Parts: sequence; C-alpha cells; structure tokens
Amino acid sequence: MRRLRLRRAPRRPLERLSAGLPARPVRLLAATAATTVLTLTASGCVTVHGETALLPAVTKSEAAQALADFTTAYNRADKAYDPALDAGRVTGPLGEINQAGLRSRAVTSPGGNQDHRPLELTDARFVVPRKAGWPRWFVADTDSNRDVDEGRADQRWVLVFVRNGPQQLWEVAHLVVLSPQAVPEFAEEEGYAVPVAADTDTLAVAPEDLGAEYVAYLQDGKPGPYAAGAHTSLWREERQKTAKRPGLATQYIDRVADQGDFAPLGLRTKDGGAFVFFATRYFERQTAAKGYRPKVGPDVKALLTGEVRNTVTKEWVSDQVVLVKPAGTDRDGVTVAGRLQGIVGAEGS
Repeated sequence: MRRLRLRRAPRRPLERLSAGLPARPVRLLAATAATTVLTLTASGCVTVHGETALLPAVTKSEAAQALADFTTAYNRADKAYDPALDAGRVTGPLGEINQAGLRSRAVTSPGGNQDHRPLELTDARFVVPRKAGWPRWFVADTDSNRDVDEGRADQRWVLVFVRNGPQQLWEVAHLVVLSPQAVPEFAEEEGYAVPVAADTDTLAVAPEDLGAEYVAYLQDGKPGPYAAGAHTSLWREERQKTAKRPGLATQYIDRVADQGDFAPLGLRTKDGGAFVFFATRYFERQTAAKGYRPKVGPDVKALLTGEVRNTVTKEWVSDQVVLVKPAGTDRDGVTVAGRLQGIVGAEGS
C-alpha cells in the first residue's frame, strides 16, 4: 500500500469541526502514462490500452498538489463565505454539504467570515489504489489544526479525492474525522492499496448495498448487518426522542444516495474486510400543532424555499465511512467508524 507522508507542521489548539514517504519509492508515471500503456504485440505493432490498464490513481507529487489545491480553495471560500471559490475542488456528498453551508453563511454573514482561521492539513499519508479506467481516486489521511495531538482529542481528517477524467481536477468527495486508531491497516498488492468492487461477494455486505441496508435499519430498527453505536442504535434513539416533543411532530425519511460521485468507494483491509465510504440522504419533516409554526433558525432560513405555515422539511446529506467484515458475518458485520452530515436545503409549507 502506498502511504506517503508529508512533513508535519506546528499545531494549534483545539477547534471543533464546523460543517512518510513510503518504504519503497513511488513509481513515477509520465503524463501520457496516466491514461495509456503501450504493449508490444507479437507482430511488433504497438497497441494502446487506455481503459483496461491497471494503473496507480496518482503519483506522490500529484497527490500532494491535489491536497494543497483543495486546502487553498477551502480557505478562500471559508474566509469569504463564497461557494464559488471552492466549487471546483469539492464534489459528491462533501461538495453538497460544503456548498450549501457556504450559501447559508453568505446570507447570515454577508461580510464574510470574521473568525476565519486557515485550515492546515499536514502529516499526510496517501493511500493509493490501482484501477483501470475512470473515475480514479485515492485517500488522504491527514492531521488538521482543528484538534490537539495528544489523548482522546487527537483526530485525523480522512479525505477521498476523485477524478473523472484526465482533463478534470482532483475533487474531494468524502470527508470524515476519525481518531488515529479508527483508521485501519490496508491490504496491498505490489505496494498499492486494493480497491473493492461495488458488487463483491467477499464481504458481509457489498459496498453497493451498504446504503440500502443503512436506510432500512434507520427506518425500522430491525436487526441487520449494522452494529450498535453512535451512528446506528443511538441515532435512532435520538430521533425517537425528537419525534415525541409536545406540539411538534417530526418524521424522518431516509434515501439511498449512490449515483455519480456519491457512489460508494472501498479499500481492502489487512483483516480481509474493507473500509468503505458511502452517502445517504434524509428528510426531517417538522409539523407544528394547529396555530403554531416550527421555529426556523437563520442558517436554515437562508436555504429555505416556500413559506413556513405549519411545516418545514429539512434535507440532509450524511456521509459515512464503515468497517465491513469478511463474508460469513451475518450480524454486526458493519461498523460505522465516522459520519459527517449537513443541511443542504429546506422547504416550507
């Protein structure tokens, strides 16, 4: 597995999240080799295989540059509260959460972010799989200046970069914040991480089915592959408490989100399981008793369409990373290691 480390920068105090070099040298590829590989045939002719060659997703220098470009764009957008400034560097679930958050804050704080503190992502370890065709992707396991480096407060920002073609930019589709212990050891082949097929039958749950299983559990709570924890059983309990508030009925509707840059992405772990990123979408519908209106805060109001008479429906995107055990594990085969969510829209009625 190709893990590449950047130099660690000085750290800053804790602030809550809102919203080495490898043992063997990296194989450096020429620009043309990123999309084609030349094979000499028996006749002496040269054949070009652009979409079938198994190639590393990225080189060390390209990964480092992608991380730097993302951080620069993120900081510009956060300082100005302008979603256009990092729109080309985010996509998928993180992109939708990020862009909605910036649109909201542009309304509530039109002068920009007076408390802006530049994000720093250091001590980067790049986990690079090989695959044929597009999209290509890799994982950056980084240390941010949003925490401290000691004890339980120490955290890692784990980002998934995606690129859909040779002319496109590297964009971050997934972001989760984990303790260092929650980031697993990855399997490798010839020094590279091993991607997991969406429809594999070697896992307790195939990556393409994780969203549907998660949605089903959140809706009915019936035993299934997901282990109890903060993002499963405890989250359902919190929802049930919210639903019973006097004078305000709350309903939750969960949906699978797995198309395009929302598609699940997974890497094989050394224990034979997998570390998989996937997203879901859910709607939180609040209906007030007759004669009352649900309270709508300024951050939600900034994204609101329609008029709130007695109902407001908030739309959320939830981005998860899970540890999936090998096939043969029927119960508790999937553990949610981390989750990031954000409101992306709201409608009044």
